[in-house]
Amino acid sequence: MNLTYQLNDILFLDIETVPQEEYWSNLSIETQQLFDAKTKYQRKEEFTAEEFYERAGIWAEFGKIVCISVGYFNNTDTNRQLRIRSFFGDDEHQILTDFKTLLDKHFAKKSKILCAHNGKEFDFPFIARRMIVHQIELPKKLNLFGKKPWEVPHLDTLELWKFGDFKHYTSLKLLTSILGIPSPKDDIDGSEVAEVYYKKKDIDCIVTYCEKDTVAVAQILLKFNNEAILNDQEIINVN
Repeated sequence: MNLTYQLNDILFLDIETVPQEEYWSNLSIETQQLFDAKTKYQRKEEFTAEEFYERAGIWAEFGKIVCISVGYFNNTDTNRQLRIRSFFGDDEHQILTDFKTLLDKHFAKKSKILCAHNGKEFDFPFIARRMIVHQIELPKKLNLFGKKPWEVPHLDTLELWKFGDFKHYTSLKLLTSILGIPSPKDDIDGSEVAEVYYKKKDIDCIVTYCEKDTVAVAQILLKFNNEAILNDQEIINVN
């Protein structure tokens, strides 16, 4: 694709989300009714709102972020390195605040951009909406008000792969497979994150899963640009 962006200017990221409450019964009656109305089209006649609640993590109005993993290149003329870091835990406000601090301190310049798979439809708006819920001022990279499409500092590997075909969805797992990238999906999948968080209480497993997805996004962009993918020695965890 001959992408013109400098790798050191790109912040790769992925998020993991879960329903705000573990159980449907923990929701207020009003929230239950609002969830019922919000999901009626997706559920059709197949599920009740209560049965569908396990999927609530995909909506920022009913879900919350438990992990944001980021990756950024620290390349020199003789060395290539992708540094991985995660913000995670039970305190969503703290996760978002720490992520905002990273953006404001190191990725606020005009040349800096964010990159995720399906990020424009999910990750970026989800983070922004949850920041607003928590009354956290949006960092410049997520505040898109008044920006023209070509001014939005976001890259989306799914959008790049579509080549203008708006009907075409390709999962991260499928894309890594066809591009010969080691699959990040070897522990859990997205449908299991809520169970791992609430039932197994294994946040470390979720963080590992999120970090692998972040690395995969970086690998995909390298492939798009006809560059060699990273080896294990070039991926550094800095948590």
